[in-house]
Amino acid sequence: MKRQKKAKLSSVQIIALGFFIMIGAGTALLMLPVSSQGPGGASFGDALFAATSASCVTGLVPQDTGTYWSVFGQTVLILLIQVGGLGFMSIATLFLLLLRRRLGLRQREVVVDSISYNQLGGFVPFIRLVFLGTALAEGLGAALLAIRFVPRMGWAKGIYYGVWHSVSAFCNAGFDLMGPCSGEYSSFTAYAGDPLVSLTICALILVGGTGFLVWDDLARNKLRWRRYRLQTKVVLTVNLVLTLGGGALFFFLERNNLGAGKPLGEQVLCALFDAVTPRTAGFNSTDTGALTSGSLLLTIILMFIGGSPGSTAGGVKTTTVFVILLHAFSGVRRERGANAFGRSIGDSALKKATAVVYTNLLLALAGAVAICAIQELPAAAALFETFSAIGTAGMTMGITRDLVPASRAIIIFLMYCGRVGSISFAVALLEKKATPPVTLPREDITIG
Repeated sequence: MKRQKKAKLSSVQIIALGFFIMIGAGTALLMLPVSSQGPGGASFGDALFAATSASCVTGLVPQDTGTYWSVFGQTVLILLIQVGGLGFMSIATLFLLLLRRRLGLRQREVVVDSISYNQLGGFVPFIRLVFLGTALAEGLGAALLAIRFVPRMGWAKGIYYGVWHSVSAFCNAGFDLMGPCSGEYSSFTAYAGDPLVSLTICALILVGGTGFLVWDDLARNKLRWRRYRLQTKVVLTVNLVLTLGGGALFFFLERNNLGAGKPLGEQVLCALFDAVTPRTAGFNSTDTGALTSGSLLLTIILMFIGGSPGSTAGGVKTTTVFVILLHAFSGVRRERGANAFGRSIGDSALKKATAVVYTNLLLALAGAVAICAIQELPAAAALFETFSAIGTAGMTMGITRDLVPASRAIIIFLMYCGRVGSISFAVALLEKKATPPVTLPREDITIG
């Protein structure tokens, strides 16, 4: 009898397994007594939740990061954030390149899938660009934040805080260490009117969430708009609309609420911060729980959209929403195809976009229903929490630490799906050998 060949894991399965192993290792390290400031180590539940949130660059925390975890524990978290943000396969590739090891075809395929690159050739220079760009952005961000932190905290702590928060912001993680300085779970509320801190954090979030493919296009073509790829044009356009449009909406929605009595400049900064941070970063410069109903709904929408493909951000992605809206408008106008920036977008992109949106939407809604069935919580808070988890946004209305173990398990699962990709996670579990396509009889149904 011929020996059956061992089934090889697909790229998607390797990525899903890699995140699972990374979360497990992080959980084990965070349970060590040296990881927490209090006596004894963290419980398995707290360690697992924090490790998942960090690896999936979410930002939801069961304990205040700055007051609960020791420097060792904080270092573990920031390393998980950095690796989770860039992708563990990208990190592994960097080490192989530094050791001057050649990459096989199989390794290239996995790396290409992990960073959403669109071809096997030329990705080594692309990987170099990713890491050089990351080092430059995080280094510049750390230096700017240190300008504010060093005079208030001293050299050692100021530089440490600058580097730590720069990495967290660039990776769209939303973890912060501000508890000892301005109170537990305070995030950047103490810096709401500080242009240097607010704008630096916003810039890091946007740069990290723009996508490495867009970086590559911008590096190659500089400011020549006509030469940009369609994806670059879509990402830059949608980012501009969401940032400026979202900021304007937050400004008007909160002008008589959280913005009342504040100087105009601080209101503008807070509105801009509120528009940028839901794009899966998770920081806040205002009290999220005190936002108006309109602002909370707008925040959920922005968390659901998230950043762009091949970036450190989560969400269903800007290009996904753009494709769906473009096809919707084309259908209303009875146009033959969906066209944008002189290019046509095919139906295959629409099918994938629709699958991503509805899968994430159903997971978030089902998670909220399940949490409300498990424990008595306001429906709005539960929905906010599940959309934050599936979008890896990390924002909360203050119920994260009140979740019972079963509810926490739901949030952990949603964070994992949000980072790996809900569709990818399903594929990783169900993937099997392709079968010959069979077309069933076609029959139309009434739509709308």
